[in-house]
Amino acid sequence: MEFRYLGNSGFKISEITFGNWLTHGSQVENDVATECVRAALDAGISTFDTADVYANTAAEKVLGNALKDERRESLEIFTKVFGPTGPKGHNDLGLSRKHIMAAINGSLTRLQTDHVDLYQAHRYDFDTPLEETMQAFADIVRQGKALYIGVSEWTAEQIRDGHALARELGFQLISNQPQYSMLWRVIEAEVIPVSEELGLSQIVWSPMAQGVLSGKYHPGKPAPEGSRATDTKGGSKMIERWMSDEVLTGVQQLKPIAQEAGLSMAQLSIAWVLQNKNVASAIMGASRPEQIAGNVAAAGVKLDPGIMARIDAAIGSLAERDPAQTKSPASREA
Repeated sequence: MEFRYLGNSGFKISEITFGNWLTHGSQVENDVATECVRAALDAGISTFDTADVYANTAAEKVLGNALKDERRESLEIFTKVFGPTGPKGHNDLGLSRKHIMAAINGSLTRLQTDHVDLYQAHRYDFDTPLEETMQAFADIVRQGKALYIGVSEWTAEQIRDGHALARELGFQLISNQPQYSMLWRVIEAEVIPVSEELGLSQIVWSPMAQGVLSGKYHPGKPAPEGSRATDTKGGSKMIERWMSDEVLTGVQQLKPIAQEAGLSMAQLSIAWVLQNKNVASAIMGASRPEQIAGNVAAAGVKLDPGIMARIDAAIGSLAERDPAQTKSPASREA
């Protein structure tokens, strides 16, 4: 496993982050989810990402139970705040001071720790003054409940505004967690340049485009049984944008490129995002422990310029690059 600094800080995280987004607490049994966490630890992963909204708090509980006997100083535990949890009442959503303060306490209880290493604004909140949100984060840092603060799926302008307020309040934003893959490149034009300027890194989710870049889906053929595309608990909705024959045909052109690089297609897709110097880590999930060891092999891989150019040629116009696709839910008052 390789490690990278997160933003303009002295904090290092593993190049592969284990995330329990769609699966743990909802799609797989808790004992299997715990086995996945154990397999991640065995593979050298030290960084774990979750959110209170995942499986309506159940994912945090699974992760907390799985990590409770580990040396806390050797782990980097991340969680997020924004989405509705619990009874989903009128203050159970967004980045208000009330919700953030309640959410951090709930997350710490479920994760069985007195602090998280990184606390992230899961989306931008158009209904709460940014000053209120950043003051709440500043207080959480001063209370020692979070060591660092990050954001997720914020635009370049939102990152710039948040960064300025954080500096005024005596802390810094060090990360953004966006979707990023060969097929989803919307952060490249604006978010990454601003992040490089201000000292933030990217912790990217869905580097395999919900599994499409693994190559297991073929044009004109039904999705494999048990795959995300057949999951009725939410997975199929997340992956459907990539399931056209045009996209799947383009993805199959990556197979000989991966073979030449000595990688599986899944490893190639993870290694590809890690070639971007502003990416500190790629988030990888798993529904089975055996999925982890193979994908972790993407850490430390260097792809030569020829391979990178061939990937661009294979994907071509299939990749989404519009910066406007980085967006948070609209105002609840709209």
